[in-house]
Amino acid sequence: MTKRITVGGVPIGGGAPVSIQSMCNTKTHDVSATVDQIHRLEAAGCEIVRVAVPDMAAARAVGTIRSRIHIPLVADIHFDYKLALECAAQGIDKIRINPGNIGGEDRVKAVADACRAGRIPIRIGVNGGSLEKELLEKYGGVTPEALAESALGHAALLERFGFTDICISVKCSSVPVTIGAYRLLSARRPYPLHLGVTEAGTPDMGMVKSAMGIGGLLCLGIGDTLRVTLTADPVEEIHAAKKILLAAGLRQEGPNIIACPTCGRTNIDLIPIAREVERRLAGCTKPITVAVMGCAVNGPGEASAADVGIAGGNGEGLLFRKGEILRKVPQDKLIDALMEEIARLPVDTAS
Repeated sequence: MTKRITVGGVPIGGGAPVSIQSMCNTKTHDVSATVDQIHRLEAAGCEIVRVAVPDMAAARAVGTIRSRIHIPLVADIHFDYKLALECAAQGIDKIRINPGNIGGEDRVKAVADACRAGRIPIRIGVNGGSLEKELLEKYGGVTPEALAESALGHAALLERFGFTDICISVKCSSVPVTIGAYRLLSARRPYPLHLGVTEAGTPDMGMVKSAMGIGGLLCLGIGDTLRVTLTADPVEEIHAAKKILLAAGLRQEGPNIIACPTCGRTNIDLIPIAREVERRLAGCTKPITVAVMGCAVNGPGEASAADVGIAGGNGEGLLFRKGEILRKVPQDKLIDALMEEIARLPVDTAS
C-alpha cells in the first residue's frame, strides 16, 4: 500500500479512493474565466484541479482562485522556483514541479522548505519529453527504466532536504512505456502515484489510450489519483475518468449500462435504443446495472446479474429484474417501461 498524502481535504494513497483530476486551459491570471471553468469541472465530478503558472501574474492569482472554488487547487510550475514560492505563500494545496528544471539544489531546497512549512505536497511530474539527456543516452531513448530512474532521482533530491510529502507521475504518450514505468515505480517506492497517458489526443483515440494505460494499471492495483488528458473541453476528461473507474470496478456512481453488440438474432433496432437509454440515464445517480439486450438469448439469461433490463423481440420485448421476467411490453414502450422500473429502484441499490 502506498503512503497517504492529503491535497486540500482530499486523501491520496494509503487505500483512499482513486481521485479524479483535470487541468484548466484558461489563462490563470484571468481569474473569472478560470473560476468559471473550475465550477463546471466541479459540477462534472472533478475532485482536484490544476492550473498552469507560467508567470508571476498567474502565481499571484491562485490565492483568489482558491478562495472561490470548492476543490483543492494545484499549481503547475516549470523553470522558475520563485513561482512555486509565491504559490506556497498564496496557500496553494499542491505544487507540481520537475525538480530537475527549476535550478540548483538551493532552489529545490527553498521550495521544499516552503512546502513543508505550508503542509503542501509536491508532485514530481516526469514526462517522456522532459527526460535528462544522460538518461536518454543511458537507456537509448524514452524507456520505462529512464522514466522511473528520473522520478526516483528527483524524489531522492527532495528527501535529501527532509521532504517526503510526495506524489509521483511518469507520463508518456506511449501506453506500453507508461505502464512499464509505473510498474517499476510501484515495485520500488511507496509514494502515491498519479496516473496518466500524456498527449493522449482527441477524445476518440485519447479515451482508448487512457483506458488501456490508466485502466490497465488500476486493474493491477497500481495508482492513487488520475487525470485523463484529452484535446477537448476539460469537462470531457472528467466523464472519461469516471467511465474508466467504473469499468475498473473502483467506483459505482450512477448506472453501469451493458448492451449486447447485436447479431443475426436481433429483431429490434437496438443501437438507437441503447443510445436513448444512455441519454436518459445521464443524470441518474443510482449505482445500478442496466441491461439493454437484443433478444431472449442475451436477455434475462446472460444479463441475469443486471438490476433491471430489457430484451427485444418481434414487435414486443421483455422487462426483467435480476434475470426474472416481469412482463412483456410493446416494442415502442420498452424504454418508458425500463425508466419507470428504474425509478422504482431504491437509491442505494447495488448489483
